[in-house]
Amino acid sequence: MAKLIVHQEKIGNIQELLALCPFSALEEENGQVKINSACKMCQICVKKGPSGAVEYVTDTVKQIDKTQWQGVAVYVDHVDGVIHPVTYELLGKARELADKINQPVYALFIGSKITTKSHELLHYGVDKAYIYDTPSLEHFKIEPYAAAFEDFIQHIKPTAILVGATTIGRQLAPRIAARFGTGLTADCTVLEISENTDLVQIRPAFGGNIMAQILTPNHRPQIATVRYKVMNIPKREPIETGEIIACPINEAKLRCNVQVLNVVPKEKEKFIDSAEVLIVAGRGVKKQADLEMLKELADLLGGQVAATRPITEAGWLDAKHQVGLSGRTVRPKLIITCGVSGSVQFVAGMNHSDVIMSINKDPKANIFHVANYGLVGDIYDIIPKLIEKIKIAKGVSA
Repeated sequence: MAKLIVHQEKIGNIQELLALCPFSALEEENGQVKINSACKMCQICVKKGPSGAVEYVTDTVKQIDKTQWQGVAVYVDHVDGVIHPVTYELLGKARELADKINQPVYALFIGSKITTKSHELLHYGVDKAYIYDTPSLEHFKIEPYAAAFEDFIQHIKPTAILVGATTIGRQLAPRIAARFGTGLTADCTVLEISENTDLVQIRPAFGGNIMAQILTPNHRPQIATVRYKVMNIPKREPIETGEIIACPINEAKLRCNVQVLNVVPKEKEKFIDSAEVLIVAGRGVKKQADLEMLKELADLLGGQVAATRPITEAGWLDAKHQVGLSGRTVRPKLIITCGVSGSVQFVAGMNHSDVIMSINKDPKANIFHVANYGLVGDIYDIIPKLIEKIKIAKGVSA
């Protein structure tokens, strides 16, 4: 970490030095110059002040022996042994990354009565599946799960760990990163790796205005979370490869102050991320009542209505209908965007859809850069005609 050191004996005129700082970060206290919290580290006082009066110093960065950290690991997200599909997506990406650096792929499976179910992982390119299977891990509790996760890292030392950005993954990943004093990049949209095993974690930043490349070159392991449906699920191989390794752990490490008394299954909901057809409402929709027009189109196509952030923030649709990195990541067979401009945040949440059809009055709208089919025009002219043609084709009376 960089800092400024003031050498009082080298200061001539204190007021002249104080006047150099445009942020009023230099102040006089009992005849000495102090640096307050307003300092922006611009170094004007170093460059234009008396020679040697203010010194800019940086701490020596401790170099890590990267050869001691090998392999790309994936945390297996599951509920009662039922593996979440995001795990398979991450295994595919892990295999791709590991092949570039000639290292193995690991899977970390934590739970109870999961050993038999862990064999499914061996159909997706896993070299070694590490299983923590004990009754103490039957239900997800952050303390024992984090303890098992920590034990895995200490013994195996993977260079990178991929975690699904699920409810469980978003609790575990930051806790593990904090325990090892390492970096964590959330909601990555692209993952790459360098020959020196540095994981290049790419995600939108500054409100989606840029795509930031984030690295943690001096810390291991490198941890990244990825949303469901951002990566591709690899082909399931018919034959198992790799091995399953049972991991013993001291039960004392799994003690927890939380006791699960009962688990009540939640009523299943139909979410937009499972829909095969989505009709997305953007700013081009003038009023809430007009969503009925989009709903009619969605019903005819057997799909659901979704929305961009402005629509959900206006309260026209629930937030669970929002598409984008601040909403849900989707990958339908067909998505029709209606009056959507195409911000980076939105596009990152839907650009893997099979077919993208976009309707917008602005021919220069960003959405047309990712659309397979673009219609320049008013949604209030195009959608009613589209509905009419679909009804005719399906033999539905108006």
